[in-house]
Amino acid sequence: MLPTTAAERSAIPRVLLAVLLAALCALGVVGTATPASAHAALTGSDPAEGAVVDSAPRQVTLTFSEGVAMSDGSIRVLDPDGKRADKGTVKDVGKGGSVRRAAALKSGLAEGTYTVAWQAVSADSHPVAGAFTFSIGKPSKTTASVPGQDTEAGGGTVGVLYDIGRYAAYAGFVLLVGAAAFVLACWPRAAAARSVQRLTVAGWTTLAASTLAMLLLRNPYTNSGELADAFDLGGLKSVVETKPGAALVSRLLLLAAAALFVSVLFGTYAKQREDDDPKGARDLRFGLALGGTVVAAGLGATWAMAEHASTGIQTALAMPVDVLHLLAVALWLGGLAALLTTLRWGPVPTRAAVDRFSRTALVCVTVLAATGLYQSWRQVGSWNALGSTSYGQLLIVKVGLVALLVSIGWISRRWTRRLADVPEERARREAEAEPEEEPEKEPEEARVTVGAGSGDPVRAAQLARQRAAANAARRRKERDADPDRGGLRRSVTAETAIAVVLLAVTTVLTSTEPGRTEEQARAAGSGGEQRGKASGPVRLTVPFDTGGPKGKGTAKLRISPGRSGDNTLDLRTTAPGGEPLDAPEVKVSLTLPAKDVGPLPVKPAPVEGEKGHWKATSVQLPMAGKWKIAITIRTSDIDQTTETKTARVG
Repeated sequence: MLPTTAAERSAIPRVLLAVLLAALCALGVVGTATPASAHAALTGSDPAEGAVVDSAPRQVTLTFSEGVAMSDGSIRVLDPDGKRADKGTVKDVGKGGSVRRAAALKSGLAEGTYTVAWQAVSADSHPVAGAFTFSIGKPSKTTASVPGQDTEAGGGTVGVLYDIGRYAAYAGFVLLVGAAAFVLACWPRAAAARSVQRLTVAGWTTLAASTLAMLLLRNPYTNSGELADAFDLGGLKSVVETKPGAALVSRLLLLAAAALFVSVLFGTYAKQREDDDPKGARDLRFGLALGGTVVAAGLGATWAMAEHASTGIQTALAMPVDVLHLLAVALWLGGLAALLTTLRWGPVPTRAAVDRFSRTALVCVTVLAATGLYQSWRQVGSWNALGSTSYGQLLIVKVGLVALLVSIGWISRRWTRRLADVPEERARREAEAEPEEEPEKEPEEARVTVGAGSGDPVRAAQLARQRAAANAARRRKERDADPDRGGLRRSVTAETAIAVVLLAVTTVLTSTEPGRTEEQARAAGSGGEQRGKASGPVRLTVPFDTGGPKGKGTAKLRISPGRSGDNTLDLRTTAPGGEPLDAPEVKVSLTLPAKDVGPLPVKPAPVEGEKGHWKATSVQLPMAGKWKIAITIRTSDIDQTTETKTARVG
């Protein structure tokens, strides 16, 4: 039955909020194990990363594993003094299916080490970026620097908000499509249930709000990383002209049609059923099912046309398969949420309705297995990538969650078989007898009957409300006393909880580099050279003494992943007693004597709220080897020291 008091009605948003928070927590936990979004990988460059060329090249060429979108200025070449050495234009020089972009260089470039920083949007809508160095004549010192992950595209606050919007969009789609399908395919009488109506409208609202937010955030997400640029009309116009932007706009237009569908489903259709118009309800149900299928497939296509399915191999087959996969997920998980709301707050579903949903879920699982197997082969590529890449490992987690969900679903089917069937007519009468909301006015007969004895209409209304509340409580107690329905409710609740985590893992998969692409990048190396196996993070413990008061201490340095390419530097300073030592300034420089590279300066930034802790991201080490790492620590205006140690990178 539906909640009849304000306290009971308020429980629904509280439960939904708790589920959403749990999902976001799960998303955060899983997300920490994945790299930043990077679906198009840099597989080669000319000049190659770390190369020393005799004379200045006319252009720098980058080769990618899949299609990318790059505008003028997306490739920046900086000379040893940090000044632009490129002409600012980017050309497509790919041939024969290869994806290559080139930036022309200025003439008369001097000897020294040059830094190449690039930024692009991969064909599956995710921003990618990177940097490497090459040298003309011989390596030299360089003052060039590239932005950190907290300010570049796809990172920082904008990246977090965009990822939340991505998850909310999936959740809204699942609730909207799944709850509506539950009404049409499993239990038409649920069209009059307020709990199902609220769930469906919540799904529509969530999907619409998240889609609009993602559209506004798209410009800073793929370009500046600054939240203020979300309301840049020029940037919004350029976003709409891209494939992901067009997909988001199409989704908003389809949601307008979905709003009409929802209003008819819970308005005209529900009323026809209540008015005992079986023919009219049957014809309208057919029309709603046909139109709803078209709208749902269109909504699913807005993901397929802009993400993983739209790039890579066999896109003509992958896109419709992806739509089928999304629809199967929505019918299963969204229907599960609708069933849970009816078991907890709505009119008690009949055994036939639960049984129909169980059969629908079985079909959905079969479709998921078939489409998921194809998607896995397409995105992972090999058995080795299944265990050695983040995408493959997350896929294993997803398969395990699906298996657990199916197992609990089998338990739910057992409870369904034990349910005593409630005839449809009897269930309808019971639902009509149960007030869905506290009435604003009492029935006339109750007012007259009670008022005749008391002579006080206010008192009569109060007694009538008490009697209605007591009757509702009695009916809830009788329903909850049914052990079979209680068992079904518990198993469905467990299914829903696992489904929330499953949805979180699925969302993370959409922002994780596919295994096939990751293996291509490993094989080719970010600059076209084969990388050796990483030896792991570099860890150094360096005692220091600046000579002044409180100038003694220990610096603990960590460089991860500790290989050529992009690294993160983490530095902590402690006093002799072990407590954090907050120095006014720390600096690090890295030199590779064997290749005459460096020193490469790094100035880590203090970590907010953590005394004696500094961090620097996007520290580019062009090649593996024995690096000299110099740590400079200043403890006062005049007290400073530099300590040097050697460590192997890569």
